[in-house]
Amino acid sequence: MVRAYVMVKAHTGEADRLLREIEAIGGVVDAAVVAGDVDLIVKLDVDSPADVKTISADAIQNIDGVEDTHTYVAMG
Repeated sequence: MVRAYVMVKAHTGEADRLLREIEAIGGVVDAAVVAGDVDLIVKLDVDSPADVKTISADAIQNIDGVEDTHTYVAMG
């Protein structure tokens, strides 16, 4: 199992809508709107690093209203 965290920067006013859309993606086990440099933190639990890429780079980044993402894979 691979665990990763995706930091999502949203366009102004889009965080709540993005939260609902992101929570519906397979492999997403938790997501929260947060205060700070990013607008959402998303936790992934998937089978492989390739699945992390598919969710982060393909699914999340392609949602309208996502400005930027940064993905961190947990090492332990």
